[in-house]
Amino acid sequence: MDSFLRVQSVSKIFNRGEAGESFGLKDINLQINKGEFIVISGPSGSGKTTLLNLIGGLDSISSGKIIFNGIDISSLNETELSDLRRDKIGFVFQAYNLISLFSARENIEYVMKLRGFSQNECDMRVDEVARKLGIVKLLDKLPANLSGGEQQRVAVARAVASKPELILADEPTANLDSRSALELMDMMERLNREEGITVIFSSHDPMVIDKAKRSIILKDGHSLIDSF
Repeated sequence: MDSFLRVQSVSKIFNRGEAGESFGLKDINLQINKGEFIVISGPSGSGKTTLLNLIGGLDSISSGKIIFNGIDISSLNETELSDLRRDKIGFVFQAYNLISLFSARENIEYVMKLRGFSQNECDMRVDEVARKLGIVKLLDKLPANLSGGEQQRVAVARAVASKPELILADEPTANLDSRSALELMDMMERLNREEGITVIFSSHDPMVIDKAKRSIILKDGHSLIDSF
């Protein structure tokens, strides 16, 4: 496999005013190959979300470099970062982050429309992804009329619909029961296998961690243990 994501000596410092500076991450190094299905695990406060936010360009690093498919994202300006996120990265958040006034279909096609897909292309891709995720009957419903598990499936569909190169999922099963969590991970694994999209997700749930092909343990924002 080709290496396409490298985290090189990355640190993130948070300013706490009179209390001084505090490291969220310190000197993190990580290499990820294209097509991997990876979990970053560790206790609350270990820096999992911070690391995903830095990889996705949602937050700025304090030092080091993040190289994504040959691009040093730590050197990009806000407009360039926005374009990168829109075109290359899909996000799945534990709070779903669906647009409440949009139907499930409109939520799924939202990023595709930002990228300039035609309505016909959007319709075909939404229908394809909805079939794979088992949400065809939900497409005309608003988020308020969906269960938590259904909303998260729609969020995953939105993340993959525009065919990004990378999906970042921060505790995607945190608000789901055990059965829904495992069903969601099975679906994400299938999409990873069938579409070749690299997936990095965070979790502290042992059942979810077991679904990953590679597990990386983050401790206190300092050490990474590549367990398999």
